[in-house]
Amino acid sequence: MSLQSSLTQAISQRAEFLTHAELNSTDCFRIFHGTVEGENGLNIDRYGNAWLIQTFHQTLTEDQLEEVSSVLTKLNDLPVIYNDRAKRNSRIENNLHSEHHEFACSEQVIQENGIKFTSKLRHEGQDPLLFLDMRIGREFVRAHSQDKTVLNLFSYTCGIGTAAAMGGASRVVNVDFSSFALAAGKKNAELNGVSEVCEFIQSDAFPALRQLAGLKVGGRRGQKLPKYPKLPATQFDLVFLDPPRFAKSPFGTVDLINDYQGLFKPAMLATKDGGTIVCCNNVAKVEREAWLNSLIRCVEKQGRKVSSLEWLHCHEDFPSFDDNHPLKMVALTLD
Repeated sequence: MSLQSSLTQAISQRAEFLTHAELNSTDCFRIFHGTVEGENGLNIDRYGNAWLIQTFHQTLTEDQLEEVSSVLTKLNDLPVIYNDRAKRNSRIENNLHSEHHEFACSEQVIQENGIKFTSKLRHEGQDPLLFLDMRIGREFVRAHSQDKTVLNLFSYTCGIGTAAAMGGASRVVNVDFSSFALAAGKKNAELNGVSEVCEFIQSDAFPALRQLAGLKVGGRRGQKLPKYPKLPATQFDLVFLDPPRFAKSPFGTVDLINDYQGLFKPAMLATKDGGTIVCCNNVAKVEREAWLNSLIRCVEKQGRKVSSLEWLHCHEDFPSFDDNHPLKMVALTLD
């Protein structure tokens, strides 16, 4: 099947989803998920007033780009931005025509279920400031935050925290190491009039989490510990844990394959009895049930139990093979 045919078919399969998105004030979603829909490493998204094409394995030819653009503009006549990330370290390598470059580098406002988010299609980082496959997580948090205290770990641009505040949370604490990401998070809070509810802590997750859990802050052997914000031990009604696949710091190593518990244990200790912790793991090779069982064992080792659980499945604009999406999300209610 040609690329044009694959894209046309993907759009046709999303007809009901697109109608639903428009009715629910959502103008950011995936229109083509290439890994599953016929072109590995090619993703096409709508981000507000633009189409965003991204390639991660193979650069599009001029003819292919023109072909894809013609299909997209027939669906909705918006600027088409192409970010080629097929070469080194997933960095954007290609130049754009001047008017498209100016647009891509300018701040835009997008909407998801009526919540406003800031977005840039090109900036000092790599992604457009909102991960679209996390929509179900934001919806869950918004629906379960009324009068709750919420801890948002590895918050990036605080989409989860903003959704919590919009859901009526009494307090939202966002923790991330990146000042750039937190600045975007503050902008998201401002756009939605929830700045008074939201707090932003720039910190390595390990010392923040361990302090909140009432544990001693340690580090990797032989590493001198840098300064970090001092936080009191605090438990929250709702904790959201969405770590990256792998990262090292003087305080510890984030490793979603071999040591999810290193983060999960203090996050669980920072969750109140009767509270909920939402855990995310985006590594495809991690088997869902084995991962869940390891979380439950960790809870039980602390003398607590999981009283209920709910899997959160990505929306249909992110199809998967055999309903086994790489991004796994489960909400555990703890007693």
